[in-house]
Amino acid sequence: MKTDQKSILDKDLDKLTYIEDAAGYTGRKLVAPGLAFLFLVFCAVFAIAYVPNLQGGILIITAAAVGGYMAINIGANDVANNVGPAVGARALSLPAALIMAAVCESAGALIAGGDVIKTISAGIITPLDAETPDDFALVMLSALLAAGLWLNFATWIGAPISTTQSIVGGVLGGAIAGLGFGPVNWSVVSFIMAGWLASPLLSAVLAAAILAFIRSKVVYQFDKIDAARRWVPRLIGVMAGTFATYLTFKGLSRVVALELGHALLAGLIVGVAAHALVRPVIARQAVGLENRNQSVRQLFAWPLIGAAALLSFAHGANDVANAVGPVAAIAHALGSGAISEVVRIPLWVMAIGAVGISLGLILFGPRLIRLVGQQITKLNPMRAYCIALATGFTVILASALGLPVSTTHVAVGAVFGVGFFREWETQRVGYRADASSGKAGMRLRPIRSREEQKRRLLVRRSHVMTILAAWMVTVPAAAVIAGLVHFVLAAIF
Repeated sequence: MKTDQKSILDKDLDKLTYIEDAAGYTGRKLVAPGLAFLFLVFCAVFAIAYVPNLQGGILIITAAAVGGYMAINIGANDVANNVGPAVGARALSLPAALIMAAVCESAGALIAGGDVIKTISAGIITPLDAETPDDFALVMLSALLAAGLWLNFATWIGAPISTTQSIVGGVLGGAIAGLGFGPVNWSVVSFIMAGWLASPLLSAVLAAAILAFIRSKVVYQFDKIDAARRWVPRLIGVMAGTFATYLTFKGLSRVVALELGHALLAGLIVGVAAHALVRPVIARQAVGLENRNQSVRQLFAWPLIGAAALLSFAHGANDVANAVGPVAAIAHALGSGAISEVVRIPLWVMAIGAVGISLGLILFGPRLIRLVGQQITKLNPMRAYCIALATGFTVILASALGLPVSTTHVAVGAVFGVGFFREWETQRVGYRADASSGKAGMRLRPIRSREEQKRRLLVRRSHVMTILAAWMVTVPAAAVIAGLVHFVLAAIF
């Protein structure tokens, strides 16, 4: 009898323990949303001190909170493209990547984010088409909230999408709902969409070409270390020059008037200097390394970390305007009572964007960082380096052609390019490289069976289809959401 009572008591205690564990787990799941909500409240309170007058004050305060929400979603979704490959290649741990990206994103936003932007993204409509500042503010607020909601949904389903694409769709839907179809500049919309279609294909081809080049010049050589000693400094010089051009043209040009020619000259100087500086460093690192692929990959680790930091800085400089640009436009229109095509972003508005992006990255970013870096295809430092370099090349080329592109499409397209190139190499050619220790040097040994080839599908199709589907529906989905939001806001305000 006593034994039965003890057994029943043990079971009851176990149930209480399970309930306690479940409550603790649920509480941990609510920490991130709770902190995000507190940040939005802070944004609203922070904006109160800067509202010039009571007229339009509620809309400005609401816009500040919605801008903070948009910034959090940018950090959660978009920043993964910059540091995901470095984490997947194990060049950076996840905590180190989060800290580095948060610092670089904030620095890029505050230092080179620019103080002047166009009030409506990419010239989709003309601000003067709005009859009153209130009409204009409702269009901008609808676009901002719709873009944030769509980014939130995409993060939840695990799809890295374009922030710019989301805000453009939001502006399009909000403008149609508030102003009608007439003011929409459809030629600009078509031009933007052409850039979105072309950029991931271009970056995929470039990433595959860079990987093929490195394999030919280094990996498939008999003396891999000697080949790496010669080529890795050159590749680092190319990377440094590429990102110097990128940062100069896309970041500093917002602060100082610079042409593409100036940026290319700066990139050339930095690239040559970087090659001269890292050549002896790589030579020292190569001493004593074994003649195998793993040794070669180690030499790309630090350059990859530098590329991730530079990408994060550039992203903060360019994409913070997507979060806070409409907020600045609303504040200017309602505060001055006049609509302007160009406005300055106040420091308090820029701070909301910078802090929000960093907070969203730390609280919600790890999921997509793992997806981009580990789950689409397997990466190592050499492959991730190809992705970073292809991303920089594509953005510079698109900028030179005046073609608007999404950094998300470019970076993820490069990941696809690396993965599908490796598949082609193993399945179509059917051979794997193997360094021979004998006099024969390099030899290629065939994959033994079709079953082995099927197992070596190196890109997960489920993630590819989810991401491509999200890209295709982003503009219409954000536009529809913005239209619905506009009707609700018009009824409220």
